[in-house]
Amino acid sequence: MRHLIRNLFQRPQTMPLPGEAQVENHAGGFVYEIDDWQRLERFLVLGCDGGTYYVSEQRLTLESAHVVLDCLALDPERTVALIASISTGGRAPSNRAALFALALAFCEPTAVQPARAAFTEVVRTGTHLFEFLTAVKGLRGFGRSLRGAVTDWYVTKPVDKLAYQVVKYRQRSGWTHRDALRLAHPKDDERNALFAWAAGRSAPEGTVLPPIVQGFAAAQVVPTSELPALVREHGLTHEMLPSEALTCQSVLKALAENMPLGALVRFLGRLSAARVLKAGSRVERDIVARLTDVRAIRRARLHPMALLVAQRTYASGRGVRGSLIWPVLPSIVRALDTAFHKAFTNVNPSGQRVLLGVDVSGSMGGARCAGSQTLSCAEGAIAMAVVTAATEKGALIKGFSDRFVDLPVYPEDTVGGALSKTRGMAFGATDCALPMLWALKRRVPVDAFVILTDNETWFGDVHPKVALQRYRAATGIPARLVVVALAGSPFSIADPSDPLSMDVVGFDTTTPALISDFIAGRL
Repeated sequence: MRHLIRNLFQRPQTMPLPGEAQVENHAGGFVYEIDDWQRLERFLVLGCDGGTYYVSEQRLTLESAHVVLDCLALDPERTVALIASISTGGRAPSNRAALFALALAFCEPTAVQPARAAFTEVVRTGTHLFEFLTAVKGLRGFGRSLRGAVTDWYVTKPVDKLAYQVVKYRQRSGWTHRDALRLAHPKDDERNALFAWAAGRSAPEGTVLPPIVQGFAAAQVVPTSELPALVREHGLTHEMLPSEALTCQSVLKALAENMPLGALVRFLGRLSAARVLKAGSRVERDIVARLTDVRAIRRARLHPMALLVAQRTYASGRGVRGSLIWPVLPSIVRALDTAFHKAFTNVNPSGQRVLLGVDVSGSMGGARCAGSQTLSCAEGAIAMAVVTAATEKGALIKGFSDRFVDLPVYPEDTVGGALSKTRGMAFGATDCALPMLWALKRRVPVDAFVILTDNETWFGDVHPKVALQRYRAATGIPARLVVVALAGSPFSIADPSDPLSMDVVGFDTTTPALISDFIAGRL
């Protein structure tokens, strides 16, 4: 009889639960809408490059812009503080969303003052400056506050650090420093010579250009044989050298010695192709040591996604663009895997019984993961599952779409190994209730369900919330639910009124620690 009554009142996911504040997601299922602050955080961490399986990039960008503006109107200081926090904390694979949001802040009169105060925190490099100016140009004109912010960028940095930015990032996004200087007209006795040089004018008589500018000028005219000495003396980067010099082994070796770690992970293929990076070499030992140094990773603000993409690219033996191919060193692949794990904040295991449910449905396989042109959301979810499984040693790892399957992923797996074993595993519709229903049917004791998904659930006859309630009632276990969002949609399967449910952002450096602390009751 109980079974017949349950069927009578069954509510499929394509219908809202009675009395619940649910909304229809992009796939036609009914879920919960996250609030504007959660949406803002998702946008700043995940961005909207490439859109999702169901929503175009243009539409997602427009929706995100409205959310940013709503938050700015509601509380400009809180909004700008969140933009700055996520940007400076290295929590996002790319700074682009933060730059766009900061540009929008200059469109809200009440936010202009905090936006200018945070400007140099968020806009740290020449590339950031040019991307910000591009965003502003599409949104509004360049008034006094914006010109003042650009002036701040040029006059508050120490001269040597400013010179490095001016020489390294000479042109990006259709902008040059000459354009930006003409816009802002900064004046500073200590920097006027550098400003004149960047604008293509002669430096004032009696002034001396910073050493890195002198080194850059010399590098354009000296023979290639003299470049390694200039690289070591002035700290020149590959962007500061003639392109033809980047095929010379001695030049590449000199560059690798002090190359910033973020640039190094993107340069590994070129170093291997030129046989500068080879098995048993000192260069190999030095690079492995740097890639496995957690302090160096944190100082460089290296995001896990950047390391994951670098590992996938390097392990493939060929560039994503162009025809460059290289021999693959297993030691570098392993070091990149170690770096990926270390890029997350310190994680203490919860000691609880955890079931990891990885969404491998068609929508996850058909959308790009934040910060990558090549990884799908499904592959990103598997990588996050490996990190969590390495911490929660007893975790069960399962995959689901419209059916529930075992995933051949284990705590001892490397990320690269797990991705290789699960490549192409994207199928079917999405039913996010399956992890709870599976555990209920088999009476598996679970203290916490961790669901990695894009929240586009729609297929099942039971809502995820109802499945969780049934599991708790039948087992007597107050099981927690953690929903890890892998796409920047405004939805979640987590009930915001449930204190034992939590929604977090995937590919945030803090995510594994938040999951563990919440499961253990430390939050």
